[in-house]
Order: sequence, then C-alpha cells, then structure tokens
Amino acid sequence: MYESRFDAALETLQPVLDASPDHTDALYMQAVCARYLKRHDEARAALDRIKRTAPDFGRAFQEEGHLLRVLGETDRALIAFQRACRFNPALVASWQAQAELHQAAGRPMEARNATAQAERISALPRELVSVTHLLHEGKLLKAEKLCRAFLQKNPHHVEAMRLLAELGNRFGVLEDADFLLESAIEFEPDNTQLRLDHIQVLRKRQKFTAALDQARHLFEADRDNPVFKSHYAIECMQTGSYDEALALFDEILSALPEDPATLTSRGHALKTLGRQDEAIASYRAAFAAKPDHGDAWYGLANLKTYRFTDDELARMQGLEAGTELAFQDRVHISFALAKASEDRNKIADAFAFYEKGNTLKRVQARYTTEQMEEELRAQAEICDAALFEAQSGKGCEDPDPIFIVGLPRAGSTLLEQILASHSQVDGTLELPNILALSHRLRGRQRLSDKTRYPRILHELSEDQLAALGRDYLDNTRIHRGGAPRFTDKMPNNFRHIGLIKLILPNARIIDARRHPMACCFSGFKQLFAEGQEFTYGLEEIGHYYRNYVALMDHWDRVLPGQILRVNYEDVVADLDGQVRRLLDFCDLPFEQACLDFHATERAVRTASSEQVRQPIFDSGVAQWKKFEPHLDPLKQALGDEILATANPVPAA
Repeated sequence: MYESRFDAALETLQPVLDASPDHTDALYMQAVCARYLKRHDEARAALDRIKRTAPDFGRAFQEEGHLLRVLGETDRALIAFQRACRFNPALVASWQAQAELHQAAGRPMEARNATAQAERISALPRELVSVTHLLHEGKLLKAEKLCRAFLQKNPHHVEAMRLLAELGNRFGVLEDADFLLESAIEFEPDNTQLRLDHIQVLRKRQKFTAALDQARHLFEADRDNPVFKSHYAIECMQTGSYDEALALFDEILSALPEDPATLTSRGHALKTLGRQDEAIASYRAAFAAKPDHGDAWYGLANLKTYRFTDDELARMQGLEAGTELAFQDRVHISFALAKASEDRNKIADAFAFYEKGNTLKRVQARYTTEQMEEELRAQAEICDAALFEAQSGKGCEDPDPIFIVGLPRAGSTLLEQILASHSQVDGTLELPNILALSHRLRGRQRLSDKTRYPRILHELSEDQLAALGRDYLDNTRIHRGGAPRFTDKMPNNFRHIGLIKLILPNARIIDARRHPMACCFSGFKQLFAEGQEFTYGLEEIGHYYRNYVALMDHWDRVLPGQILRVNYEDVVADLDGQVRRLLDFCDLPFEQACLDFHATERAVRTASSEQVRQPIFDSGVAQWKKFEPHLDPLKQALGDEILATANPVPAA
C-alpha cells in the first residue's frame, strides 16, 4: 500500500476479509486504498462496517474525514476529525486537518488550539505516540510492555507515567495508577491533564475527598474556567453537595447558557434531588441547544415517569434514521425511543429499539458468560465451609453496614428507600468499595493468577481482616450522615459475600430477589451508566441470573441464616409484613416512616429514583408479559428449573 499499489493491496486484503469480514485493520486499509482509487462507495462501506463493529476506532473516523474532504463535505469532515481525536488523541493528521478546516472557516482560535495539539503530539518520543495508539485501540498488553520499557530508560518522564497510569486504570489496578499520577504531579504540579486523570482514578478508588481536593485545586487556580468549574461541580455531586453543584452549574450556564453537557449534568442533579419538573426543563434545554445530544434525550426517558410528546418522538425518530449520529448518541436515543414506543403500547417497535441499543452496547463490551461463570465458580469452590470455620469472627465487629445485593432492577432501591426512611439508617446508594477491595486483593498479578482472590482470603491474618473492615468503614464515611447504620446497595456485591462476612462479620446482608423474567427483562431495558455489561443480551442476562442463583444457594449453605431473601413481589403484596421482617433482621425497631417511604426526602441516583418517591404499586410486576413473544432466548437461558421455582407473577 505504501508503494501506491492500491489495487494489489486490495487483492492481498481480500482473503483476510473473506476469512474475517469484520477485521478492523483490514477494513481500514481497504477504505484507504478505495479512497485513493476514487472508489468512494467502497471506502464508505468499509468505514461503516468498522463503525458498527469497532465504534471507538479513531482511525476509521480520521479516514472518514479524509474521504469527506475529497467529496467536498467539509462540515461533516470536521465532525469526523473531531470524533477521531476524541477516540484517539494521538492522531496528528486529524488535529492538522481540524486546524486547516477551522482556519478556512474563519475560526483562528480553534485553528491555533488544534495546531497546538498536533505540535504537542509530534514533540513526543515516538515510543509514546505508539503507546497512545495501542492504548486507544484496545491493545493494552502491547501498550503496557512498550510503556514500561520506555520508563525503564526514562523513569521520570511525566507523559509516560500518565500513560502507564491510564493503562492501570483500564486494567483495574487503581493503586498503581493513583501512585503514578501522584508522583507525576510532584514533578509537574501545573500539568492540568495529570490532575484531571487523577480525579477520575481517585473517584474510582472511592477517595472522594481527595478527588474533590484535586478538582478544587484546578477550580481555585482559574475560577472562570468552565471545564474546571464543571469538574468541581461533579465532584461536589459525588460527595453529596448537590446545592453547591447546582450553583456551579448555574454559574457555567450564565456564561455558556446553551452548553448541552452542563444542562444535562444539571438535569441529572435535579433528578437525584427529586426536582423532576426542573430536571425536565434542563434536559429539554440541552437538546434544544444540541438536537442530537443523546444523553439529554435518555435523561428524560430515564425519569421513568416522563412521557415524550409526539413532536419529541418524531424528532428522535428523525435523528435515529439519519447517518450522522455519534455512536453514544445513537445508543442513548435507541433506548429513549424504546421507552417512548412502550409508553404508546407499540411493543414490537419498543423491543426493536431495546434490541438495537443493547446490540450497540454489546459491540463495546468485553463481557463473556464463560469468564463470569469462571469467576463465580471460583468463589463457590474457594469460599467453602472450611474457610468460614477457620476465619470467622476475625474481622471488624462494627454492625454499621446493611448490604443489599442481587441483580439490578430487582427492587433493591425500594428496599433501600424503606430502610433509609428509618431514623437509625443512612441511605448511601451503590458504593463500589467492596468491588475495589476485591481488585486490590487480586494484586498486580491478577492477569496471570486469576484466583489469587478469593484464595488469598484463606491467608489473611486476624489483624488484616479487621483492618480491611475498618478501611471499608472509613472510606464510606463520607457518604453517611449521623445515623448509626447505613446501606450499601451495590448489587454486584453478591459475588463477594465471602469477603464481606470475613471483614465485617456483623454486617447484615439482604438479597433483593425478583421474578427472573421480570428482573432480567427490566435489566435489558435499562441503559446503565457503567458496568452491568451482562445486561446487553437476553441470553447473557439469563445465564447471569442462573449463576447468581447458584452462588446465592452456595452462600446459604456455608453461611446459614446470615442472608435475608426479600422477594419484590412479596413486598408489593404485603408491604407491612415484609417491612417488619426486614427491620427485625436488621435489629431495628419498627417505625411508621418505613411504611411511608415515598414521603422520605433524600437523594436517589438509581434508575428507580422517581418510582420510590411514589406509594407502592403493582403495575410493574408483570410488565415483561407484554413482550413475552420476543423473550424466548431469555427463557431458554434461564431454564425450566429457574422459572419453575420463581415466585408466581400475576397475569398482566
């Protein structure tokens, strides 16, 4: 190809594409060759295929930009080059093309900024440019090997440290990433990107105070910078300071009144606080400013109680039918259209859009049922009765936490709202601390030693177990108020009940259970912000539910009487009885406020935030039955034995 023998290159590529039609690199080279040969339709088809199968492959958008420039479509070309740099910021040609297009359009400031980015990348050592390409194309092991080799020769190179930290972030080795960024900031305290990266890692590590401090440092250095102000506002939200966050968003909007990202973030904050009408207005203002801003459209859909107008439905349909939507915007609008169609009882249309949105997300996901089954099987095999006989009673004795586990959309937010309505309980939402702790226990060798955790639980001393329990309590304290008890409703904690009971033996654990068809289909309908990748396919979520039930059965055998199972359908049918049962298990006296949970004013971040602010209702119990003709793959994945033992579901 580099000898300009493009026909010969295409002939060489054809056997590769015959064997693997979605081979990303081969499709990319096919598009380049076809463009040079002026076979523009062939080039476009190859690029469209890449964007369907590898939607964050930056070089595909760069090549699309080149093609659009050839065709004279400069506005669309600029958008393509901008998307290319969003997915891979090391694409010098895309920055240079942006500079040229901005300059030609009379935007000198934007042109200078793009030129500066191109010059910055060009000045980097070529090894680090290669690392950046590999990192943003998902070739993480190669990127890590090359980056470490470079750092051995240049141990204080700040950009190399930043890139290795980003690799650690993606691998889940957050302690390494934290240390690298902290060290790099000591070398270059005025490096803004280091601090922005550090904020993300600190938030993932649940070091919310430290993340807030970093954001505050940037904000106080330049209080008029909207980017710094926005990051500070978001960290205020993370620590529960919603009023301060809203004030900051309003300041940004006074200077940039039509900024769609800020309007959407403001909508999310208002939704969390239960100020629905204001949230709706903020979301609407966001897509009025930027009609294809999918996050705002989905923000409305995710209110659950909102009904799209006919005009809004038509506008979303027009956007979805076009070819210009960015990948994530298309995902958001697919789910929003599914909700709008379901509200109009257009079930076939609704399912088609749910399927489309999930299929798009599945392209990005790395989840496999086999890998999850292996992980859960290790928990059952290693966390056996002998482990608890040898290690029980050694952790931190504080009874503060009440863990609510299970699958998403199983009614855990309702149980949390009931408990958080009690005077002795703070509701702290979904806390990733246990998941982060499990990653920590896997250690740096987690890729080559897949069962180091939970096997290490057999090796921890009494002091280590107690210290881990205290660490959990210390790191979650920022989310608590003044109550002696608190909830942690991270659903995925069911995978780590062994760890929880060893480090916090007096913690209460509640398993929120819901009819498998209702629970799984509700998860399939929900677009989660992150994680929960098993929900992006009916077969995947059905197998996940089976494995969840099997692991919970194991925990019941090795920890008899220590987990309370609460069925959503039972709560709907007998609220008073189930509330009393819940409070008895948690050793809490009965309070009427727990029955009147919908009147409790508190921040609720999950998808059920509006539903738990209403009295209990049974209309959601059998919603899945309307979709039953489309759900055979889910039924087959769940299996007859799971369905036979499920709580009965009333007819729709």
